Amino acid sequence: MKFWDSSAIVPLLLKEPATVGMQALAARDAGMLVWWASQVECASAIARLERDGALDEAPAAAAFDRLKQIAAGWHEVEAGDAIREAAIRFLRVHPLRAADALQLAAAFIAADRQPSSLELVTLDDRLAAAARKEGFVLVDRPSSAGD
Repeated sequence: MKFWDSSAIVPLLLKEPATVGMQALAARDAGMLVWWASQVECASAIARLERDGALDEAPAAAAFDRLKQIAAGWHEVEAGDAIREAAIRFLRVHPLRAADALQLAAAFIAADRQPSSLELVTLDDRLAAAARKEGFVLVDRPSSAGD
């Protein structure tokens, strides 16, 4: 099982340059571990594209349906004090946004504070750099991916 950041889940929902690579990765290891708010973050990405006119109503509805299907099968790391404390520490030592710090903290706690024991899937460059410095094993990502 791997920890999936929202940035790596969105290509499973919408056609993006990283879609084929993320689909192949998901097919090889169907067990997805995610942060409690990942579904909200993914919904935000879909809704933003729809609001901005980059995604029509029908493809947006299909993406929301795919999100529900995928979310029904993933495992969530619940919010809690340990995650909040780790996220605050990560914000002080890495140039992360709050949501990314929470993602990294959830993975850290899920790995029982042993980051090398859990593979992390992300397409976000800042999160990847912070995760690497914390000792996570990063799953190879498509070369067209980035932040």
